[in-house]
Amino acid sequence: MVRPRLWWPVLAAVLALGASSLVGAANPAATWGRATRAVLPPGASGLPQGYLPTLACPAAGACVAAGLYADASGAPRGLVLTESAGRWLPPRTIAAPAGAAASPGLTPSAVACAAVGWCAVVGSYQSASGATQAFTVSESAGRWGTTREAPLPADAATTAQLAQLRAVACPAIGHCVAVGTYVTSGGATSGLALAQSGASWGSPTPLRAPADANLSSLLSVTQVACPAVGACNAIGTYLDTDNVQHGIVVSEVAGQWGAVQTVQPPPDASLYAHVTLSAVACPAASACWVVGTYYDHGGASELLALRIDQGRARPATALAAPAGVATNPRAFYYGYVDLACASSTICAAGGQYVDQAGRYQGFLVDEVAGQWGRAQRLSLPAGALQVGHNGGVVALSCPLAGACRAGAAYEDAAGRYQALVASQVGGRWRTGTPVVLPAGGTSVGIDGGVYALVCPTPRSCTAVGSYLEGATRYEGFLVATS
Repeated sequence: MVRPRLWWPVLAAVLALGASSLVGAANPAATWGRATRAVLPPGASGLPQGYLPTLACPAAGACVAAGLYADASGAPRGLVLTESAGRWLPPRTIAAPAGAAASPGLTPSAVACAAVGWCAVVGSYQSASGATQAFTVSESAGRWGTTREAPLPADAATTAQLAQLRAVACPAIGHCVAVGTYVTSGGATSGLALAQSGASWGSPTPLRAPADANLSSLLSVTQVACPAVGACNAIGTYLDTDNVQHGIVVSEVAGQWGAVQTVQPPPDASLYAHVTLSAVACPAASACWVVGTYYDHGGASELLALRIDQGRARPATALAAPAGVATNPRAFYYGYVDLACASSTICAAGGQYVDQAGRYQGFLVDEVAGQWGRAQRLSLPAGALQVGHNGGVVALSCPLAGACRAGAAYEDAAGRYQALVASQVGGRWRTGTPVVLPAGGTSVGIDGGVYALVCPTPRSCTAVGSYLEGATRYEGFLVATS
């Protein structure tokens, strides 16, 4: 395993300062209320596979969540849930763009908001010709516009298209950036970036794979963070001619997208490192952090982190796994919202690993004063068995240094999956607290749990997810601090 850095003395000094500028005052943990069942459109028959994955909260008591619900016939439909002044409004169905298939399977991937009433949702759907196309739909001054097919670069295939937008960021009102993938006329999977300016989305920018990519490249751009207009950083992966997977970073500087950069893995990486970049956070326009995984010389799946400075990807460094890990910890990030930063030197990340007893555990790892420490095991409630195959830390939010919040899932004493929220107080993570599910819910099931968590302020947090009502029907839940 990777040796821990000389980080504990730094943390000890920071904590000794108490109310220092690095970690902040010892803020009391916010108290989470009981979860409420998400109201779905009339005739809905639950959430397919518990899919309610994305949440944005531009202010306390003002959030937008997006996912899927099943209509009366069981067909999946796009869903938007909006909270205004602390009250959740009636749900909204996302209509498919013109030219969509009769059953378009429209699936939101991400939502972002520049301010209350100014949001964007992106994803994919099926066209009448059977192609997969990307879509955008925007909210302006509290009104949602028409869902539109996203334009693709000039070299896009005209048949058998598999386009999708995977992530979106909105650094200012009327300015959003979405990233994703499309298929070129030559059959390669390529990346794209699409920018909104005012009321419309402009021409897409293709994000080309590096020169050593194989013919299909399978380039995938999965996440984007934009701390300012014209300054974005996106991450993803591609395959080289030996079918080795590499991590990539591509940056927008002064409104211009640069070339795709291949990430240099840690020194102990295997020649077949299979680098996966899972999440990116940009607390400052000039500095971002990225977390992911790689295979070391022994073939074990390990954790990594890297910094992006002024659009330049630095070499990745290995992160030390928790004490008591298995020889191959099979370290894993869920790859959606499992990294958050309060500043350029205060961040937290989390995911899942395997311990020496073969149990699945959750982990949390903190960056303090620019140094990443050894990851620590997520502390579970009394009687918990483990986090389970589908448990671990899934969502993070850091509204203030030393006061991050995490959403996770675990197996209780009866072997049922439950949702969990954990708080960091004064820079120290406390034992997680189970989410009290809505009436009739006894488990979140293997597909449910906390999907997303956002804290606009240290005392105001909202989380969304799904749970089982009965044996197989998933419903959405909404839970907030009080």
